Amino acid sequence: MERRTFVKNTGLLAGALWLNKTDLFAKSPGRVINIGIIGCGDRGKGIMRVIDEFPEKYNIVAICDVLDMRLTQAQKYAKNHQYSQYKDHRALLENKEIDAVIVAVPLHLHYPVAVDVLKAGKHLYLEKTMTYNIDQAMDLVKLAESRPKQIVQIGHQYRYSPLYYRVKEMISKGYLGKVSQVDCRWDRNANWRRPVPEPSLERQINWRMYKEYSGGLVAELLSHQIDFINWAFDTHPAEFLATGGIDVFKDGRETFDNVQVMLRYPDQNMVGNFGATCGNSRDGYLFKIKGTKGTVSLLTDKGMFYPEKVQQKEKGVVDGVTGATKITWDKDGGTPILPDATKDGTWYALNDFYDKVSTGTLPDSNIYTGAKTAICVHLANQALYNNEIVRWKKEYLVLDHDIKQKHS
Repeated sequence: MERRTFVKNTGLLAGALWLNKTDLFAKSPGRVINIGIIGCGDRGKGIMRVIDEFPEKYNIVAICDVLDMRLTQAQKYAKNHQYSQYKDHRALLENKEIDAVIVAVPLHLHYPVAVDVLKAGKHLYLEKTMTYNIDQAMDLVKLAESRPKQIVQIGHQYRYSPLYYRVKEMISKGYLGKVSQVDCRWDRNANWRRPVPEPSLERQINWRMYKEYSGGLVAELLSHQIDFINWAFDTHPAEFLATGGIDVFKDGRETFDNVQVMLRYPDQNMVGNFGATCGNSRDGYLFKIKGTKGTVSLLTDKGMFYPEKVQQKEKGVVDGVTGATKITWDKDGGTPILPDATKDGTWYALNDFYDKVSTGTLPDSNIYTGAKTAICVHLANQALYNNEIVRWKKEYLVLDHDIKQKHS
Protein backbone atom coordinates (compact mmCIF):
# COMPACT_ATOMS: atom_id res chain seq x y z
CA MET A 1 0.00 0.00 0.00
CA GLU A 2 1.37 3.41 -0.93
CA ARG A 3 2.00 5.93 1.82
CA ARG A 4 -0.69 8.30 0.52
CA THR A 5 -3.25 5.47 0.77
CA PHE A 6 -2.09 4.61 4.29
CA VAL A 7 -2.38 8.23 5.30
CA LYS A 8 -5.81 8.60 3.78
CA ASN A 9 -7.18 5.43 5.35
CA THR A 10 -5.83 6.02 8.84
CA GLY A 11 -6.54 9.74 8.95
CA LEU A 12 -3.09 10.48 10.35
CA LEU A 13 -2.62 13.69 8.39
CA ALA A 14 -6.16 14.76 7.71
CA GLY A 15 -9.29 15.04 9.75
CA ALA A 16 -11.38 17.31 11.91
CA LEU A 17 -9.08 17.25 14.91
CA TRP A 18 -6.07 18.55 12.99
CA LEU A 19 -8.17 21.23 11.33
CA ASN A 20 -9.64 22.34 14.63
CA LYS A 21 -6.24 22.65 16.28
CA THR A 22 -4.90 24.57 13.28
CA ASP A 23 -7.82 26.99 13.52
CA LEU A 24 -7.09 27.49 17.19
CA PHE A 25 -3.43 28.26 16.57
CA ALA A 26 -4.35 30.79 13.87
CA LYS A 27 -6.93 32.60 15.97
CA SER A 28 -6.76 36.39 15.71
CA PRO A 29 -5.91 38.25 18.90
CA GLY A 30 -8.29 40.50 20.76
CA ARG A 31 -5.97 42.60 22.91
CA VAL A 32 -2.37 42.46 23.97
CA ILE A 33 -1.76 40.78 27.34
CA ASN A 34 0.78 42.44 29.59
CA ILE A 35 3.19 39.85 30.96
CA GLY A 36 5.47 39.80 33.99
CA ILE A 37 8.24 37.20 34.07
CA ILE A 38 9.59 35.93 37.40
CA GLY A 39 12.83 34.01 36.91
CA CYS A 40 15.34 34.99 34.22
CA GLY A 41 17.49 31.87 34.10
CA ASP A 42 17.79 29.63 31.04
CA ARG A 43 14.09 28.78 30.97
CA GLY A 44 12.90 32.33 31.62
CA LYS A 45 15.08 33.72 28.85
CA GLY A 46 13.89 30.98 26.50
CA ILE A 47 10.28 31.94 27.16
CA MET A 48 11.10 35.60 26.46
CA ARG A 49 12.51 34.57 23.09
CA VAL A 50 9.29 32.75 22.19
CA ILE A 51 7.10 35.62 23.40
CA ASP A 52 8.81 37.83 20.84
CA GLU A 53 7.11 35.72 18.17
CA PHE A 54 3.72 37.02 19.43
CA PRO A 55 4.00 40.83 19.33
CA GLU A 56 0.27 41.11 18.68
CA LYS A 57 -0.57 39.00 21.74
CA TYR A 58 2.00 39.63 24.46
CA ASN A 59 3.92 42.56 25.86
CA ILE A 60 6.58 42.06 28.54
CA VAL A 61 6.13 44.88 31.03
CA ALA A 62 8.17 43.49 33.96
CA ILE A 63 10.93 41.00 34.68
CA CYS A 64 12.29 39.77 38.00
CA ASP A 65 15.26 37.80 39.29
CA VAL A 66 17.19 37.77 42.55
CA LEU A 67 20.51 37.75 40.67
CA ASP A 68 21.74 40.94 38.99
CA MET A 69 23.58 38.97 36.32
CA ARG A 70 20.34 37.26 35.27
CA LEU A 71 18.60 40.60 34.87
CA THR A 72 21.50 41.82 32.76
CA GLN A 73 21.43 38.69 30.60
CA ALA A 74 17.69 39.07 30.12
CA GLN A 75 18.02 42.53 28.61
CA LYS A 76 18.80 41.23 25.13
CA TYR A 77 15.81 38.88 25.25
CA ALA A 78 13.40 41.63 26.32
CA LYS A 79 14.94 44.38 24.20
CA ASN A 80 11.78 44.76 22.08
CA HIS A 81 9.69 45.62 25.16
CA GLN A 82 9.41 48.54 27.55
CA TYR A 83 9.69 46.89 30.93
CA SER A 84 10.48 47.46 34.58
CA GLN A 85 12.83 45.13 36.42
CA TYR A 86 12.67 43.86 39.98
CA LYS A 87 14.68 41.71 42.38
CA ASP A 88 11.66 40.97 44.61
CA HIS A 89 8.75 39.20 42.92
CA ARG A 90 6.30 40.70 45.41
CA ALA A 91 7.18 44.17 44.16
CA LEU A 92 6.56 43.02 40.59
CA LEU A 93 3.13 41.74 41.57
CA GLU A 94 2.17 45.21 42.76
CA ASN A 95 2.50 46.46 39.18
CA LYS A 96 -1.09 47.19 38.08
CA GLU A 97 -0.20 46.93 34.39
CA ILE A 98 0.42 43.20 34.62
CA ASP A 99 -2.37 40.84 33.47
CA ALA A 100 -0.52 37.53 33.69
CA VAL A 101 2.72 36.21 35.15
CA ILE A 102 5.10 33.54 33.91
CA VAL A 103 6.95 31.80 36.74
CA ALA A 104 10.25 30.11 35.80
CA VAL A 105 12.06 29.95 39.13
CA PRO A 106 13.82 26.94 40.74
CA LEU A 107 11.43 24.13 41.65
CA HIS A 108 11.41 24.67 45.42
CA LEU A 109 10.11 28.23 44.79
CA HIS A 110 7.27 27.26 42.42
CA TYR A 111 4.69 26.96 45.18
CA PRO A 112 5.36 30.12 47.25
CA VAL A 113 5.71 32.32 44.16
CA ALA A 114 2.59 30.81 42.54
CA VAL A 115 0.61 31.46 45.73
CA ASP A 116 1.68 35.11 45.67
CA VAL A 117 0.75 35.44 41.99
CA LEU A 118 -2.75 34.05 42.54
CA LYS A 119 -3.33 36.16 45.63
CA ALA A 120 -2.29 39.21 43.61
CA GLY A 121 -5.11 38.47 41.17
CA LYS A 122 -2.94 37.65 38.14
CA HIS A 123 -3.28 34.85 35.62
CA LEU A 124 -0.50 32.30 36.03
CA TYR A 125 1.70 30.31 33.67
CA LEU A 126 3.74 28.09 36.01
CA GLU A 127 6.65 26.07 34.67
CA LYS A 128 6.80 22.34 35.27
CA THR A 129 7.03 20.47 37.54
CA MET A 130 4.11 22.29 39.19
CA THR A 131 5.28 21.94 42.80
CA TYR A 132 8.17 20.52 44.78
CA ASN A 133 6.04 18.12 46.83
CA ILE A 134 2.56 16.61 47.18
CA ASP A 135 1.22 18.84 49.95
CA GLN A 136 2.06 21.92 47.90
CA ALA A 137 0.27 20.44 44.88
CA MET A 138 -2.91 19.78 46.84
CA ASP A 139 -2.84 23.22 48.46
CA LEU A 140 -2.31 25.00 45.14
CA VAL A 141 -5.30 23.18 43.67
CA LYS A 142 -7.49 24.49 46.51
CA LEU A 143 -6.20 28.03 46.09
CA ALA A 144 -6.77 27.98 42.33
CA GLU A 145 -10.29 26.62 42.81
CA SER A 146 -11.07 29.55 45.09
CA ARG A 147 -10.14 31.90 42.22
CA PRO A 148 -12.00 30.44 39.23
CA LYS A 149 -11.65 33.58 37.10
CA GLN A 150 -7.86 33.32 37.13
CA ILE A 151 -6.29 31.02 34.54
CA VAL A 152 -3.60 28.63 35.74
CA GLN A 153 -1.60 26.82 33.07
CA ILE A 154 1.28 24.46 33.78
CA GLY A 155 4.28 24.22 31.46
CA HIS A 156 3.83 20.68 30.15
CA GLN A 157 4.01 21.67 26.48
CA TYR A 158 3.32 18.28 24.90
CA ARG A 159 -0.38 18.82 25.57
CA TYR A 160 -0.31 21.61 22.94
CA SER A 161 1.96 20.15 20.26
CA PRO A 162 0.06 19.10 17.08
CA LEU A 163 2.32 16.03 16.92
CA TYR A 164 1.59 14.82 20.44
CA TYR A 165 -2.06 15.78 20.10
CA ARG A 166 -2.22 13.54 17.05
CA VAL A 167 -0.56 10.66 18.88
CA LYS A 168 -3.18 10.97 21.61
CA GLU A 169 -5.84 10.70 18.92
CA MET A 170 -4.15 7.64 17.39
CA ILE A 171 -4.16 5.93 20.78
CA SER A 172 -7.81 6.71 21.46
CA LYS A 173 -8.86 5.47 17.99
CA GLY A 174 -6.99 2.19 18.39
CA TYR A 175 -4.33 2.59 15.70
CA LEU A 176 -1.72 1.13 18.07
CA GLY A 177 -3.95 -1.68 19.32
CA LYS A 178 -3.43 -2.73 22.94
CA VAL A 179 -0.52 -0.73 24.34
CA SER A 180 1.44 -2.62 27.00
CA GLN A 181 4.84 -0.88 27.00
CA VAL A 182 6.12 2.69 26.99
CA ASP A 183 9.88 3.28 26.69
CA CYS A 184 11.34 6.74 27.25
CA ARG A 185 14.83 8.18 27.48
CA TRP A 186 16.22 11.68 27.76
CA ASP A 187 20.01 11.39 27.83
CA ARG A 188 22.94 13.76 27.64
CA ASN A 189 26.69 13.59 28.05
CA ALA A 190 27.26 16.64 30.23
CA ASN A 191 27.39 17.40 33.93
CA TRP A 192 24.33 19.70 33.84
CA ARG A 193 26.19 22.43 35.73
CA ARG A 194 26.14 26.16 35.01
CA PRO A 195 29.17 28.44 35.43
CA VAL A 196 29.35 30.08 38.86
CA PRO A 197 31.05 33.51 39.03
CA GLU A 198 31.66 33.15 42.76
CA PRO A 199 31.32 30.19 45.19
CA SER A 200 28.57 31.81 47.26
CA LEU A 201 26.22 31.52 44.27
CA GLU A 202 26.73 27.77 43.76
CA ARG A 203 23.37 26.64 45.15
CA GLN A 204 21.40 29.47 43.59
CA ILE A 205 22.76 28.80 40.12
CA ASN A 206 23.19 25.02 40.28
CA TRP A 207 20.05 24.38 42.29
CA ARG A 208 19.25 21.32 40.15
CA MET A 209 22.17 19.52 41.83
CA TYR A 210 20.71 19.73 45.35
CA LYS A 211 17.75 17.87 46.84
CA GLU A 212 16.63 20.86 48.90
CA TYR A 213 15.75 22.73 45.71
CA SER A 214 15.33 20.17 42.95
CA GLY A 215 13.49 17.06 41.80
CA GLY A 216 16.48 16.07 39.67
CA LEU A 217 16.26 14.36 36.31
CA VAL A 218 12.76 13.01 36.95
CA ALA A 219 11.32 16.49 37.52
CA GLU A 220 13.38 18.41 34.98
CA LEU A 221 13.26 15.98 32.05
CA LEU A 222 11.14 12.85 32.49
CA SER A 223 8.12 14.73 33.86
CA HIS A 224 7.21 15.75 30.29
CA GLN A 225 6.86 12.16 29.14
CA ILE A 226 5.18 11.03 32.36
CA ASP A 227 2.64 13.84 31.93
CA PHE A 228 1.93 12.91 28.32
CA ILE A 229 1.16 9.29 29.24
CA ASN A 230 -1.20 10.52 31.97
CA TRP A 231 -2.95 12.66 29.36
CA ALA A 232 -2.95 10.31 26.37
CA PHE A 233 -4.37 7.36 28.32
CA ASP A 234 -6.40 9.33 30.88
CA THR A 235 -4.54 7.51 33.62
CA HIS A 236 -1.87 7.73 36.29
CA PRO A 237 0.60 5.14 37.56
CA ALA A 238 -0.32 3.13 40.65
CA GLU A 239 3.10 1.60 41.41
CA PHE A 240 6.49 3.31 41.33
CA LEU A 241 9.82 1.46 41.24
CA ALA A 242 13.18 3.12 40.59
CA THR A 243 16.93 2.86 40.84
CA GLY A 244 19.85 5.17 40.16
CA GLY A 245 22.83 6.92 41.61
CA ILE A 246 25.54 9.51 41.26
CA ASP A 247 27.42 7.27 38.85
CA VAL A 248 29.24 9.69 36.53
CA PHE A 249 30.01 13.03 38.16
CA LYS A 250 31.53 12.77 41.63
CA ASP A 251 31.44 16.52 42.21
CA GLY A 252 29.42 17.00 45.39
CA ARG A 253 25.97 16.92 43.80
CA GLU A 254 23.07 15.32 45.64
CA THR A 255 20.60 14.56 42.85
CA PHE A 256 21.30 11.43 40.82
CA ASP A 257 22.93 11.72 37.39
CA ASN A 258 21.75 8.27 36.28
CA VAL A 259 18.15 7.17 36.87
CA GLN A 260 15.69 4.53 35.74
CA VAL A 261 12.02 4.64 36.78
CA MET A 262 9.46 1.92 36.12
CA LEU A 263 5.79 2.78 36.51
CA ARG A 264 2.89 0.35 36.51
CA TYR A 265 -0.54 1.41 35.18
CA PRO A 266 -2.89 -1.43 36.25
CA ASP A 267 -5.99 0.22 34.79
CA GLN A 268 -4.28 0.08 31.39
CA ASN A 269 -2.35 -3.19 31.94
CA MET A 270 0.71 -1.19 30.93
CA VAL A 271 4.30 -0.62 32.08
CA GLY A 272 6.17 2.62 31.56
CA ASN A 273 9.98 2.76 31.55
CA PHE A 274 11.50 6.23 31.98
CA GLY A 275 15.25 6.74 32.07
CA ALA A 276 17.86 9.50 31.91
CA THR A 277 21.62 9.70 32.23
CA CYS A 278 24.17 12.50 32.15
CA GLY A 279 26.86 10.07 30.96
CA ASN A 280 25.91 9.26 27.35
CA SER A 281 24.15 11.21 24.60
CA ARG A 282 23.85 8.58 21.87
CA ASP A 283 20.10 8.10 22.17
CA GLY A 284 19.34 11.64 23.26
CA TYR A 285 15.56 11.86 23.35
CA LEU A 286 13.53 8.70 22.73
CA PHE A 287 9.83 8.10 23.28
CA LYS A 288 8.28 4.84 22.10
CA ILE A 289 4.70 3.72 22.68
CA LYS A 290 4.26 0.05 21.80
CA GLY A 291 0.97 -1.66 20.94
CA THR A 292 -0.22 -4.88 19.37
CA LYS A 293 -0.89 -3.12 16.06
CA GLY A 294 2.04 -0.76 15.92
CA THR A 295 4.61 1.49 17.54
CA VAL A 296 4.84 5.25 17.76
CA SER A 297 8.41 6.54 17.90
CA LEU A 298 8.70 10.20 18.85
CA LEU A 299 11.23 12.97 18.97
CA THR A 300 10.19 16.33 20.37
CA ASP A 301 9.19 17.65 16.92
CA LYS A 302 8.85 14.59 14.66
CA GLY A 303 7.26 11.19 14.91
CA MET A 304 6.99 7.89 13.05
CA PHE A 305 4.39 5.15 13.07
CA TYR A 306 5.62 1.57 12.55
CA PRO A 307 2.85 -1.02 12.06
CA GLU A 308 3.45 -4.53 13.34
CA LYS A 309 4.32 -7.10 10.65
CA VAL A 310 0.91 -8.74 10.92
CA GLN A 311 -0.65 -5.38 10.09
CA GLN A 312 1.66 -4.97 7.11
CA LYS A 313 0.64 -8.35 5.78
CA GLU A 314 -3.02 -7.48 6.16
CA LYS A 315 -2.88 -3.95 4.76
CA GLY A 316 0.23 -3.89 2.60
CA VAL A 317 3.73 -2.60 3.23
CA VAL A 318 4.13 1.03 4.25
CA ASP A 319 7.14 2.52 2.48
CA GLY A 320 10.30 3.32 4.42
CA VAL A 321 11.65 6.64 5.58
CA THR A 322 14.48 8.30 3.69
CA GLY A 323 17.10 10.69 5.02
CA ALA A 324 16.72 9.47 8.59
CA THR A 325 19.48 10.51 10.99
CA LYS A 326 18.16 9.67 14.47
CA ILE A 327 18.37 6.25 16.09
CA THR A 328 14.56 6.03 16.18
CA TRP A 329 14.39 6.66 12.44
CA ASP A 330 16.78 4.02 11.11
CA LYS A 331 14.31 1.18 10.47
CA ASP A 332 12.29 0.73 7.30
CA GLY A 333 8.56 0.22 7.33
CA GLY A 334 7.35 3.41 8.98
CA THR A 335 5.55 6.53 7.92
CA PRO A 336 5.64 10.07 9.36
CA ILE A 337 2.83 10.95 11.74
CA LEU A 338 2.81 14.55 10.49
CA PRO A 339 4.31 15.78 7.19
CA ASP A 340 6.57 18.41 8.76
CA ALA A 341 8.43 19.02 11.99
CA THR A 342 6.48 21.00 14.58
CA LYS A 343 7.55 24.19 16.32
CA ASP A 344 9.03 24.29 19.80
CA GLY A 345 6.35 23.13 22.24
CA THR A 346 6.57 26.41 24.15
CA TRP A 347 5.26 28.24 21.08
CA TYR A 348 2.05 26.21 21.07
CA ALA A 349 1.67 26.44 24.86
CA LEU A 350 2.02 30.24 24.95
CA ASN A 351 -0.27 30.61 21.97
CA ASP A 352 -2.92 28.62 23.79
CA PHE A 353 -2.32 30.46 27.08
CA TYR A 354 -3.30 33.65 25.29
CA ASP A 355 -6.52 32.02 24.09
CA LYS A 356 -7.39 30.66 27.52
CA VAL A 357 -6.76 34.00 29.26
CA SER A 358 -8.86 35.73 26.58
CA THR A 359 -11.77 33.29 26.84
CA GLY A 360 -11.54 32.30 30.51
CA THR A 361 -11.50 28.58 29.74
CA LEU A 362 -9.56 25.72 31.33
CA PRO A 363 -6.18 24.93 29.70
CA ASP A 364 -5.32 21.39 28.64
CA SER A 365 -2.39 21.54 31.05
CA ASN A 366 -4.15 22.92 34.09
CA ILE A 367 -3.99 22.96 37.88
CA TYR A 368 -5.49 19.44 38.12
CA THR A 369 -3.30 17.74 35.52
CA GLY A 370 -0.25 19.64 36.75
CA ALA A 371 -0.87 18.46 40.30
CA LYS A 372 -1.33 14.87 39.16
CA THR A 373 2.02 14.89 37.36
CA ALA A 374 3.74 16.66 40.25
CA ILE A 375 2.54 13.88 42.54
CA CYS A 376 3.85 11.27 40.07
CA VAL A 377 7.26 12.96 40.07
CA HIS A 378 7.37 13.12 43.85
CA LEU A 379 6.40 9.45 44.24
CA ALA A 380 8.94 8.41 41.61
CA ASN A 381 11.66 10.30 43.46
CA GLN A 382 10.54 8.74 46.74
CA ALA A 383 11.00 5.31 45.16
CA LEU A 384 14.32 6.39 43.65
CA TYR A 385 15.99 7.89 46.69
CA ASN A 386 14.47 5.62 49.35
CA ASN A 387 14.89 2.40 47.35
CA GLU A 388 11.30 1.31 47.95
CA ILE A 389 8.16 0.46 46.03
CA VAL A 390 5.73 3.37 46.33
CA ARG A 391 2.00 3.30 45.60
CA TRP A 392 -0.58 5.90 44.59
CA LYS A 393 -3.07 6.87 47.28
CA LYS A 394 -6.82 7.16 46.79
CA GLU A 395 -6.97 10.70 48.16
CA TYR A 396 -5.06 11.94 45.11
CA LEU A 397 -8.08 11.11 42.91
CA VAL A 398 -9.60 14.43 43.94
CA LEU A 399 -7.35 15.82 41.21
CA ASP A 400 -9.26 14.06 38.45
CA HIS A 401 -11.04 16.99 36.85
CA ASP A 402 -13.27 14.73 34.73
CA ILE A 403 -14.69 13.19 37.92
CA LYS A 404 -15.23 16.67 39.34
CA GLN A 405 -17.18 17.71 36.25
CA LYS A 406 -19.36 14.59 36.34
CA HIS A 407 -20.33 15.22 39.95
CA SER A 408 -20.82 18.99 39.67
